[in-house]
Amino acid sequence: MHDIRSIRDDAAAFDQGLARRGVAPSSEAILAKDAEWRSVTTELQTAQQRRNEASKQIGIAKRNGEDAGALMAEVAELKDRMAQLEEAERSLAAEVETMLATLPNIPADDVPDGPDESANALVRTVGEPRSFNFLPKDHVALGEGFGMMDFELGAKLAGSRFVVLKSDLARLERAVASFMLDTHTGEFGYTEVIPPYMVRDAAVYGTGQLPKFAEDLFQTTDGRWLIPTAEVPLTNLVADSIVEEEELPLRFTAYTPCFRLEAGAAGRDTRGMIRQHQFTKVELVSIVHPDKSDEELERMTTCAETILQKLGLAYRVMKLSAGDMGFAARRTYDLEVWLPGQDEGKGQYREISSCSTCGPFQARRMKGRFKAKGEKKTDFVHTLNGSGLAIGRTMIAILETYQEQDGSVTIPEVLRPYFGRDRIERAA
Repeated sequence: MHDIRSIRDDAAAFDQGLARRGVAPSSEAILAKDAEWRSVTTELQTAQQRRNEASKQIGIAKRNGEDAGALMAEVAELKDRMAQLEEAERSLAAEVETMLATLPNIPADDVPDGPDESANALVRTVGEPRSFNFLPKDHVALGEGFGMMDFELGAKLAGSRFVVLKSDLARLERAVASFMLDTHTGEFGYTEVIPPYMVRDAAVYGTGQLPKFAEDLFQTTDGRWLIPTAEVPLTNLVADSIVEEEELPLRFTAYTPCFRLEAGAAGRDTRGMIRQHQFTKVELVSIVHPDKSDEELERMTTCAETILQKLGLAYRVMKLSAGDMGFAARRTYDLEVWLPGQDEGKGQYREISSCSTCGPFQARRMKGRFKAKGEKKTDFVHTLNGSGLAIGRTMIAILETYQEQDGSVTIPEVLRPYFGRDRIERAA
């Protein structure tokens, strides 16, 4: 959500920020509606003052035995008018909020300009992709070869873009998740949370999925929403609350299923586990002081990178362009892991994590604030979120990177205490 005061102060800068997002100028329409609201508010305040004055005059007139009929008629008329003004004020305020709620966050100054991923900027490349003396398979061929990854059964149970994992691959998912959680809690101080997997309208509105992206979400028959990511419940842990400044930063992590209709990605990545309606992820969320949000983004990105480094997976870090960032983000780093089995064994970098700072954008929507010690004034916290990492894509990277010519897959050393063995092999 945008601060209407900043639009009043510099409408041109606001429109320029939207233009970087490919959004048409909106300040004129917003400010016109805002002016209506302020006019009605001023009239309402004037009417309230006059009603109070007239009410006092009625009391004086009655004590003096004077006729107060005209004053009483005026108060009655003011009461009716105030009811109309109060309704108009509520309606206009809601219209302004709706206009603001559908507009994306303004990109930070250092975000590359561009309409899509073609304008993303390479920040760094870490690790060398493994060289193979055989043509590497993709995760589908490997998983189906093990008899442990069943897309047909997933489709039979739930439709397309679902999979059933069995045996060692189910075990591998559990091992990867536990390893990630232990790293983020033990090394980086995140607090582990098990949140609800269904939330109310206010929660998905607070993080920016509603109202604009309802088509990408699953909704239950009683109106709740299945979470598209644990970002939603974790960020909303501070909704409608005031945090003491000394409590900041708050850092949360959760391993949850995620549910996405992927309506905006129809036809993309239909093969395999790259893009599923249901997948699991370890999420990272930080709630910080405004002065610390840029620093926290670098820290969060390092936390996610550490997982890839410990697993020995080659990756690169991209700074997303203004046109490629998520709705609520003001700056985003994508981690793209090297998947050697993609593109018929030629390999590709694919996103495995996005780490974003949202500034006060989400906090303003969900009314999350902080207060300095001894101060009455409050201010909005800054929120950040990132994948630490997507479990399915991490498994894909492990399977494709650590595959052997005989069809087996070596388990990375850091995962062996969790997995219990050093390789996955075909069933005899």
